Amino acid sequence: MDDRRFLAAAVEQARIGRDEGGVPIGAALAVGGEVIGAGRNRRVQLGSAIRHGETDALEQAGRQPASVYARATMYTTLSPCHMCTGAILLYGIPRVVIGENRTFLGAEDLLRAHGVEVVDLDDQECAALMAGFIAEHPDLWNEDIGVD
Repeated sequence: MDDRRFLAAAVEQARIGRDEGGVPIGAALAVGGEVIGAGRNRRVQLGSAIRHGETDALEQAGRQPASVYARATMYTTLSPCHMCTGAILLYGIPRVVIGENRTFLGAEDLLRAHGVEVVDLDDQECAALMAGFIAEHPDLWNEDIGVD
């Protein structure tokens, strides 16, 4: 199944991010059976305020015409936050496949309200990556989601 294959690319990015000392969230933007951009949360690594997995995947994909985004699926290991949801909506990406939303429930309802198809694969590995990170680094996690 393509959804599992493309989610695996996002999971690989999450593992790389974890190994770099960052938040283990990965994403992959796929179009026409291939990944055109894969990224990971790089807030820690780059000292960035906005480099979440989804925004990094978009950055890695580079500038694309609207017709490409209109055929794309964003694969992400974790339910997208409001910022990443905004980017998905801005570029008109019609489908989002989520690894899991147990450890964090993002703006899935906002995506659906704008006609985006949202698929939650409830992937155990994605949940374990995040649960382990949150237990080990609660301060960093709270910073990432904007909680004091």
